[in-house]
Amino acid sequence: MLQHSVEGCRVLVIEDEYYLADDLRTELDDAGAIVIGPAGSVEDAMDLIASQSHLDAAVVDMNLGGEPASPVIDTLLERSVFVVLSTGYDEDAIPERFRHLPRCEKPIRIGRLTTILGEAF
Repeated sequence: MLQHSVEGCRVLVIEDEYYLADDLRTELDDAGAIVIGPAGSVEDAMDLIASQSHLDAAVVDMNLGGEPASPVIDTLLERSVFVVLSTGYDEDAIPERFRHLPRCEKPIRIGRLTTILGEAF
């Protein structure tokens, strides 16, 4: 079985549920990624994005404290950052312009996420 690596990839975690964000940060770190964040709000995410000269990828919860993450995703895509959506919603709830992005349904399985990320690099 082909293994994909996230070793050394700079991955931004954007998730508003603390325990999910912390688990994701830990699992990505254990997989060798350089984890940025997590950020739990649109404002915090935008600040983190602005503070980084380079990001390889981002895992973005579609809903951050009741606020759509669309501005965050738009900014990441403008910077050519590979985005993986994290959501409990079905595809119909995702804005049409983001439906082409890979998606991990919650709870996120780290094996699936690292495969998606590893295939991108």
